[in-house]
Amino acid sequence: MNNAVKLTLGVLLLLAVAAGGYWYGKTSAEFRVTSAEEKSERTVLYYRNPMGLPDTSPVPKKDSMGMDYVPVYAGDAEPGSEGAISISVDKVQKLGVKSEAAALRELNRTLRVTGRVEIDERRSYTIAPKFEGWVERLHVNTTGQAVAKGQALFEAYSPELISAQREQLLAAQGLAALKDADDDAKQSMQQLADASAARLKNWDIADARLSGNRITFHAPVSGIVLEKKAVQGMRFMPGEMLYQIADLSTVWVIADVPEQDIGQVQPGARTQVTAEAYPERSFDGKVAFIYPMLNSATRTVQVRIEIANPKALLKPAMFANAQIAVGKAGKALTVPTSAVIDSGNRQVVLVRLAEGRFEPRTVTLGSRSDNHVEVLSGIAEGEQVVTAANFLIDAESNLKAALSGLGGQTAPAQPTQQSQAVGHQVQGILEAINGDSTVSITHEPIPALKWPGMTMDFALTNSSLVEGIKPGSKISFEIVERGEGEWVVTRMQAQPQHEGH
Repeated sequence: MNNAVKLTLGVLLLLAVAAGGYWYGKTSAEFRVTSAEEKSERTVLYYRNPMGLPDTSPVPKKDSMGMDYVPVYAGDAEPGSEGAISISVDKVQKLGVKSEAAALRELNRTLRVTGRVEIDERRSYTIAPKFEGWVERLHVNTTGQAVAKGQALFEAYSPELISAQREQLLAAQGLAALKDADDDAKQSMQQLADASAARLKNWDIADARLSGNRITFHAPVSGIVLEKKAVQGMRFMPGEMLYQIADLSTVWVIADVPEQDIGQVQPGARTQVTAEAYPERSFDGKVAFIYPMLNSATRTVQVRIEIANPKALLKPAMFANAQIAVGKAGKALTVPTSAVIDSGNRQVVLVRLAEGRFEPRTVTLGSRSDNHVEVLSGIAEGEQVVTAANFLIDAESNLKAALSGLGGQTAPAQPTQQSQAVGHQVQGILEAINGDSTVSITHEPIPALKWPGMTMDFALTNSSLVEGIKPGSKISFEIVERGEGEWVVTRMQAQPQHEGH
């Protein structure tokens, strides 16, 4: 009897242990499956640099040392991104947020300046006789006339010239007559001949030939007669200018470059010059000289551009527009200029960490081109920066930061709701489109701001917001507070006009 009871108790104990083990194993397995499922359902937002550098990636990758980037899951704390903000995907699409990767580019920039056409000073010639005389006959008698090198300009009569040439002729005849005389006589006559030749040489007419009692002056270069003071029959004095001739096959454009841009202009830089007289064509040139003086009135520095002008299309004193190629040689890390938010004392870009998540970064900027700007520090190559609607995101980021930093306490529920409602939807009438990128609007009361209905001027985030909308139209628009008391229009749409109203 006792043995049977013992046997029965042993069997019951074994069954209890087996049942407990089965329950424990099943519960543990279910827990493990549940944990795995929960882990597999966690959403990876992005992958961050394992060394804490400001670099993220939407896909797994390794850094330069071969270390794997660390995944950041939705809801996890994100090291180094305390200032990041989240925006719903719907709102991102509504705002029209666009982004572009920071990349290495050549910063080719064109500097546009104005100038005027001037003659090449090295190709300008003046005809001014060095002796006294009279203009006997003119061969070129109009200003602006084209002349060829060696072409006769005018004939002059000068008693001094005739006397000097006769002295030279007599000296030559004397040398010939004294060929058999002693050395002293020959030397005296040679000195007289040399003095006569030097006199004519000093007058720049050593090789001139007299035609009767006149001497003919010829053009020293092919060009245009810019100025003619010679009149037939007039008397001229030594050094008096009678003709000015300029060779216009090459001309200068003297351009005025603003003080802040002159450091980017280098001698030898390529240029494209246009003139109002020939709007359909451009002239190639290069920067030949940068003048060392600054005009204190206009704060500009003059730059000389040399241009080939074989057909003399460019005339002296014409106004010209010049495009000068400037910029650094080689590639630099750049972002689009639209990605930079400039507050005056700092420059910020918004880095797209993941879908609907952004982080403001302070950057240091360098050189600029027409569409891109160099980034010296603050972001890494490949990071996505917001290029459109970045102002709206930054406005929300600043608002949240201000609310969360009040007294070091968590913002109450009501301000948090306000921080999410960045824009205020308003109805009104577009009264006028002003020339300073502002508009005048008569709007309805705005209860959220405790504003009554009134007429106000608002700045536009983009002048294209009013395209196709005429003054007097009924509109719906959205406003955002850019700074304290400064409201801007971020969206505007004309309302349909109903007949009979």
